[in-house]
Amino acid sequence: MLTKRDKAIIADLRRFRVMSRDDIADIHFRGLKRPQESANNVLLRLVRDGHIQRSTAFVPYVYFCADSNIKKNSQKIPHYLEIVKVYREIISIGSVEQFSVEPKYRKGLAEPDAFFIYQRTPFFLECQRTVYSEKVIEEKLNRYLALYESGLIAEESWQPAGKVIFPYIFIVSDTRYALNRQYPFRVFQAPSFTSFLRSLKHPQQSQTSYSDIKVAGARLKLRDQ
Repeated sequence: MLTKRDKAIIADLRRFRVMSRDDIADIHFRGLKRPQESANNVLLRLVRDGHIQRSTAFVPYVYFCADSNIKKNSQKIPHYLEIVKVYREIISIGSVEQFSVEPKYRKGLAEPDAFFIYQRTPFFLECQRTVYSEKVIEEKLNRYLALYESGLIAEESWQPAGKVIFPYIFIVSDTRYALNRQYPFRVFQAPSFTSFLRSLKHPQQSQTSYSDIKVAGARLKLRDQ
C-alpha cells in the first residue's frame, strides 16, 4: 500500500517530469537524520514495485513516474532538473502557492518553463543555463508579448478580484541579456531566486510594482540576520 509520502513523491515526479534522488530527499525527507539514505530506501521500493522508473545514467540517479515516456538519457533531463533546482531554492525561502511546470497556451504564444506564485505574486520562469543569443531571448519575449496581448491571462483562476495582473518574467541565467525594447510587463534576470530577492533591497536596481515582493525581500533579510 502506498503511503501519503509515496503518493506525494509520485505526484511530484509527474509534475516535474524527472527528479534526482537528492531532489526527492530535500523535498520529501527534509528534517530526517539521514534524508538521502531514507530516500534511497523508499525509492528502491517504489521502483521494485513498479510505481516509478529510474535511470542510472546520472549521478545521483534520476527518477520518473511509471508511465513516463522520457528517454532515460534524454538531453532534456538536465533542463528539467534545473527547474526542480529553482523550486527547491524557492521553497527553502518561503511557501509557494502554486508551481506548474510547462503550462500550455495557444500555439505561437509563450511556453514558460514554469508558472509559480510566491508571496501572492505570479511569475513565469525561464531557466536559461545555456547561453543563448540575444535574438533568441527577444523571440521568447515576443511570444510573452503575444500572450499578454491575447488576454488569456485574465481568465486564470489565480487572478485577484477586480484587476488583471500579468506575471513577472523571471529569467534564471548566469548571463545577463540586453533587452532592446520595452515590454508592458516586467522582466527580471538573476542567477538565482535568492539573488533576485536580495536585489529588492536596492530599489534603484530593481523597481517593482507588486508590494508583496518587497515583503518577500524583507523576510529574506530577516533570515540572514
